[in-house]
Amino acid sequence: MSQSLEGGCACGAVRYRLSTAPMFVHCCHCLDCQRQTGSAFVLNALIEADRVELLAGEPTPVRLPTDSGQPHDAYRCPQCQTALWSTYGGRTATRFVRVGTLDDPSALRPDVHIYTSSKVAWVTLPADVPAFAEYYETRTLWPPASLERRKALFAS
Repeated sequence: MSQSLEGGCACGAVRYRLSTAPMFVHCCHCLDCQRQTGSAFVLNALIEADRVELLAGEPTPVRLPTDSGQPHDAYRCPQCQTALWSTYGGRTATRFVRVGTLDDPSALRPDVHIYTSSKVAWVTLPADVPAFAEYYETRTLWPPASLERRKALFAS
């Protein structure tokens, strides 16, 4: 990533900037993501919360039900209700930024497809991106620099 990525909600009240590239990008095909986005999957850029700079507005957390029972807070624009990012399991130091809210959503490609056991039948997965029926082992798939960033998050 040669420059920072910016994004925001549909109405423009909330704007943000990613100060660095994300650690990893998930394309999640789970039923929760399908239900909560109204789409076949969601693209989430995993990044440290302190690397997401708010430029305008303040998103509001909305607690969503999950099949796992773990907390899932989607941060939405208080005006238009666009979901900008989520936190999972109460881990607020990591944000799962919705790639579709970037000004240029094509700037980030998925590094992995997860929960493909519940993907819709008409979605064809690319052969050059790892795919897993459920989840995967982070240590075997993430690049070393991203693993170091993740380790630093859990150490703090």
